[in-house]
Order: sequence, then C-alpha cells, then structure tokens
Amino acid sequence: MIDLTATDEISDDARARRNVARLAAAQALTGANSAVIFATGAIVGATIAPDVSFATVPISMYVVGLAAGTLPTGAISRRYGRRVAFIIGTGCGALTGLLGSWAILHGSFWLFCVATFLGGLYGAVAQSYRFAAADGASAAFRPKAVSWVMAGGIFAGLLGPQLVQWTMGIWQPYLFAFSYLVQAAVAVIAMAILAGVDLPKPAAADLHAGRPLLDIVCQPRFVAAALCGAIAYPVMNLVMTSAPLAMKMCGLTVSDSNFGLQWHIVAMYGPSFFTGSLIARFGAPAIVALGLALEAVAAMIGLSGLTAPHFWATLIVLGMGWNFGFVRASALVLETHTAAERNKVQAFNDFLVFGMMAIGSFSSGQLLANFGWSAVNLVVFPPVALGLAVLALAWHAKRRAARLDVLPELPEPM
Repeated sequence: MIDLTATDEISDDARARRNVARLAAAQALTGANSAVIFATGAIVGATIAPDVSFATVPISMYVVGLAAGTLPTGAISRRYGRRVAFIIGTGCGALTGLLGSWAILHGSFWLFCVATFLGGLYGAVAQSYRFAAADGASAAFRPKAVSWVMAGGIFAGLLGPQLVQWTMGIWQPYLFAFSYLVQAAVAVIAMAILAGVDLPKPAAADLHAGRPLLDIVCQPRFVAAALCGAIAYPVMNLVMTSAPLAMKMCGLTVSDSNFGLQWHIVAMYGPSFFTGSLIARFGAPAIVALGLALEAVAAMIGLSGLTAPHFWATLIVLGMGWNFGFVRASALVLETHTAAERNKVQAFNDFLVFGMMAIGSFSSGQLLANFGWSAVNLVVFPPVALGLAVLALAWHAKRRAARLDVLPELPEPM
C-alpha cells in the first residue's frame, strides 16, 4: 500500500527545492543591492548632505524602508500571492538604482534618501524569501530551506562590494553614480529569476482564517523569537552602518571598507550551511546566546584599535554573530503559526525587527559624528546583556517546568 501522505510530502519538497534554488539566487542578487547601499550610502551622504552629521541618514532611510515595507508585503502576499510581492519589490530595487544614480549626478541629498528608502522596500520584500522557501515544504525540510536561502547571501557578499569596486570611478568625478545604475540592472535580473518561483496560491479562505494576530504574538515562543531577532539584527546594523564612514574618517581607503564589508556579508550568511547541525546538537538557546556573545566580541575588537585589520575583524565576527542570532530566530517564527496565518505573522515579526533597526540606524550617525567609533561599539553591550539575561531566564523556566513535570504526585494530606 502506498503512503499517500509521504508521497505528497516528497512531491512538495521537490517543488520546494526548486524554489529554494531560485530564492537563493534572488537572495544573492538582492543582497548585492543592499551591499551597494551600505558600502556607499554614508560616504555619498557625507559628500552631498547639508551637514556631516546627516551622513548616515541615507542608510537610515533604507532601514525605515525595511520597516515600512514589511506589513504591506504581508498584505500583498496574503491577497495576491508572494510572487506578486516579489515582482513589486524588484521593481522598487530597479528604481533605487536609477534614482540613486540621478541623485549623485545632480548632488541631491534628499532624492538620494528617497532612492535608499525604495531600496529598503525592496529589502523588506527580500526578507520574505526565507519564509517563502518553507511554503509547501515538509516540517523536516523547512529549517534547511530557510538556511539554504539565507546562504545565498554569501554570493551577495562577493558580488556587491566587488560591483562597487569595479564601477565606482567610471563616471568621474561622480563617485558611485555608475554603481547605482548597475544596481538597477541587477534588480531586473532578480525580477526575471523570481518570476519562475512556483509557490502555493493564497486561498480565499486564508484572508480571514486563523487566530487573531494578538493571540499569536503573545505566545511565549513568538516573544522569544521576536526578541532574538530584534536584538541580533539591529545591533549588527548599528555597527555595520557606521563602519565604512568610520574607516574613511580614520584615513583608510574605499577599497579597505569594501573588503571589510565583503567579508562581513560572507560571515553573515556562510554559517547557514551548518547552523542547523549546531542547533540539533546544542539546542537553539545556546546558539542564539553564542550569536549575541559574538556581537559583543566584535564590539570589543572595534574598541581595541583603528587599523584596517581591526575593522575587518570587527565586521567578520559581527556577521557571524548575526547569523547565529537572527537566522535561528526566523526558523522559530515558523513554529508559531499555521499556514493560513503565516503572512501576517511573518510580516509583523519583520516589522518589529526592522522598526528597532530604524531607531538604531538613525542614532548611529549621530553617535559616530559626535562621539566617535568607540561610542558606536559601546552601545552594543546593553542590548546584548539584556538578550543574554532573557535567554538565561527562559532556559531556567524551561528546566524548572520540566522538573515539575517529572515530580511524583504527592498524596493528599490527611
């Protein structure tokens, strides 16, 4: 007798694997677009902004776009399907490149901020790639699908900074203007790849099905997952946003900052190949704690010196910490909702994460301009300490609950 359930799961996983290949390629291309913004945004901002303290505002606008785009992405995906959201997102990515190039050529700081905001909308859609990889997949394959799509970011780390390196001086004296034009072309290529993704169609019943959002997000598991993401990602972004400009202020070259950013992005996504195995062996809380601890180590390295190797080591360790903290939090979110609830829950989770990132991103420029690179690194420690404390409390509560479950039932008093 044939096990129809097993057969269906094999068929669904075959489709999921094909989707993962396309989504991983799109992750690489989209990551390259964001790498261009992070590698150049603060430098361009310092050049054309009305005041140097506004230098990181373009990158902050990118993060605001990330936060602003998460809930609309969920709504569009729920009503029209993820593929429609993907096409809209890549369209925003193409506009980012075109407007960014025009803004640099004409010295328009605020238009450049609009361009990076659109880049954030593109990034918000791209954040759903990792969740889309799990759609229709079996429970066993879902964590691997998420990790493999995130691993596509390795190629973003190689492609994005090199794209800047190859193109930044082509339209002299307008540094990076041609880089943004190439970025637009990369977004169009991503659009073509995503057009072939085969994802389940949203059912009409799913628009109103499932539990109220408040009931879902009040679950302890969701709270833990969201907290991990809301610490790991914003802390990483705070340091990464300031690093290229801090390197320039220390007399280092654009090539130095491109090299550091390149290996930072590789470190962000490279551990995805084995994160799942580490979690299976040591448990999710231990891996998340390791990620937060690595972000603290990165800050210590940043405080220890101002040479190029110090910046490079800071960015590499920071990227590894982000992977252990954030990627596992994403997989935990998948365990908190049903298929009908997935789009609204995933979008709300990302809204929380990127809302926190926006706050940190706006403060990074002021910290760097007014207090220096050391202050940026010092700010890392309080949220990391909070995250580790919450993880310790959660681990203690879980052990205590397990202990109570195995205690023998005491007889009633006479």
